[in-house]
Amino acid sequence: MARVENTVSGTSYGNVVQAGSIGTVHVHSGSPGNLVPHQLPPAPRLFVSRADELTELDRWHEREDQQLLVVVSGPGGVGKTSLALRWLHDTRDQFPDGQLYVDLGAHAEAAQPDDVLEWFLGALGVEVVPPHLSQRQALFRSLTADRSFAILLDNAASAAQVRPLLPASASCVVVVTSRWRLSPLGMDGARFIEVDPMNLRDSVELLERVVGEPRLAVEAEAARELARLCGGMPIALGVIGARLSRRPRRTLAKEVDELSAENHRLAGLDLGESVSVSAVLDLSYVDLPPRQARLYRLSSWHPGASFGVGAVAAMLADDLGEIEDDLDDLVEKNLLIEVGDDRFRFHDLLRLHAREQDDAEREDAVQRVVEFYLDKAVVAAAAAIPGRPCVGPRFKTADADVFGSRAEALDWLDRERDNLVQALRAADGHGRPDLVWQLAEAMFALFQRRHHYSDWLFTHELAVRAARSCGEPIAEARLRNQLAVALRNLGRLDEATAQVRAVLELAGDHDPGSRATALTVLGTTYRLQGEFDVALRYLRESVDVETIHRRPRGIALARRRVGELLVEMGRLDEAVTELEESETLLDNVIDKARARMFRSRAVLHLGRPDEAARLADSALADVRDAGSPLHVADVFELMGEIAERRSELVHARDHYGSALACYGESFDPSADRVRDRLAALDRHDDERTPDVPPQQRPGDRERGLR
Repeated sequence: MARVENTVSGTSYGNVVQAGSIGTVHVHSGSPGNLVPHQLPPAPRLFVSRADELTELDRWHEREDQQLLVVVSGPGGVGKTSLALRWLHDTRDQFPDGQLYVDLGAHAEAAQPDDVLEWFLGALGVEVVPPHLSQRQALFRSLTADRSFAILLDNAASAAQVRPLLPASASCVVVVTSRWRLSPLGMDGARFIEVDPMNLRDSVELLERVVGEPRLAVEAEAARELARLCGGMPIALGVIGARLSRRPRRTLAKEVDELSAENHRLAGLDLGESVSVSAVLDLSYVDLPPRQARLYRLSSWHPGASFGVGAVAAMLADDLGEIEDDLDDLVEKNLLIEVGDDRFRFHDLLRLHAREQDDAEREDAVQRVVEFYLDKAVVAAAAAIPGRPCVGPRFKTADADVFGSRAEALDWLDRERDNLVQALRAADGHGRPDLVWQLAEAMFALFQRRHHYSDWLFTHELAVRAARSCGEPIAEARLRNQLAVALRNLGRLDEATAQVRAVLELAGDHDPGSRATALTVLGTTYRLQGEFDVALRYLRESVDVETIHRRPRGIALARRRVGELLVEMGRLDEAVTELEESETLLDNVIDKARARMFRSRAVLHLGRPDEAARLADSALADVRDAGSPLHVADVFELMGEIAERRSELVHARDHYGSALACYGESFDPSADRVRDRLAALDRHDDERTPDVPPQQRPGDRERGLR
């Protein structure tokens, strides 16, 4: 009898039968892959919101005629996996061949594709798995061809980790969750969903699901504050809700008190178990390369809510190009949010987490970024109001040509306003009064042209004290004058008068510029109170001071003020002369346009509306080009007066509407006057004259200090 070797060699992907004697053999075994795996973790019990994301997933699934690959990205703890599980469970009947799931462990020991494929092949009934990655990929594609699976690849670290795990079938759906965006998967046809923190209403609803509606109803305000402190992060809300559920007698107000202190906030969001917001965020941080970790730590101390590349490069004293790459990587890892072109911000809890990673460079980084903003603001201010005398030493070397126009410079100041204000606040908190008053001086160009009264008052009140503490009397005097203008514009006339009288004592004879400005502000303040003779005396004295010290621009601005007052007093021919001389002496396009606007009003009251209209049209063109919407509002309001004088009420309404639109979202008392004019027209008050009481005329705001 021939000897038979009972051995098997090679690779088998199915069943192997060995027998010593073979008669008739019947092998009853299905081919590998006939098993229907159901590996998804349970659907989230507490799930709210995300209607838009779920709708988008449904839409893509309905329309896609090829394999659907979706990347769901967002910060740790924001609810990416919950969203994916909710949708996949809701649609499980559309995947009759099953669901596969793997946690790729992006922040622990990242799973390797060959290990994952061994897991998947085993779930599909393969008993002997090929040894090599390429063989496993080929078998996985063969087994999934023409079949309909849902696959959830959770916590992916990279596109390279995902690609070998993609099936072949066009009927499959693959959902990938990651703290990174995994942008390279776009080359594989991926769709992308970025999961943002929940809004306040949905956050409260999630708390309610955990804690119970009756308990939240008793402390509704505390519930909203608790939700706000959790920053819209489901993991944080879940942690808090679980703790409150375990302690039914603990009030929500007590929880709010413990979380309100910033330095305890993340520590408070901790169950003392495996679920912890700090632990979740730590997982992202520990994987960062040293450069990115430093960027993450230091940029969290940026004074304002959002920042550009230049500001962060200043904080780190690093190369701009390198910083751009690192910022892109942090966005990719969802540790930063890109809010615009080269504009970034932290999520609330991520900022707190970053600040908990102590860095010895913190104080230096904050000072560097404050000085960065000061340097930029000085250049923008010099471009916005060319020739305006300033005290700060940086103005001596400021290159105003960096900005292409006055409007561009003002737009930059407006765009960075919050950062500038917060930089000033940071300088104050870090004991740098010299930077405080210089920042306020540089910001005045913005306030003068576009106002923003709250910031104007806040910055200048701090700056006056800062200049005094630095022993800078000229800076203090100018800042007081600028503060007085804001107070006067807001109708706080007694406070404005107190500021300018302090300037008159401070300036004496050694600071004629501040003295002349104080006299001008004092004169306009008395004008608003209807004391025209007193006002004219102060304004004439301002002209005298400027003339003695041979300051052409100062003389011109003072004479313009005199002309404005003479219009109010009805001395119209004198007013026209003063305003014509003022415009001749001025070289700043806005200042000249302002003088022309007031001359337009004078000739209007002299009974020459056509000439007034031509002057107003010319003034409008100049102030529009200069990017000063509130000056534009003044001219439109004047044009409305002219139209009313001509009985062109439709045009008047259009002009007043245009004036009102210029105020936008900003608060300005003058907007109320324009609304009153429109209301009068809407009442069809044809008997109304265009004359306005002196204290309400356009131009009462100070638009053109030295």
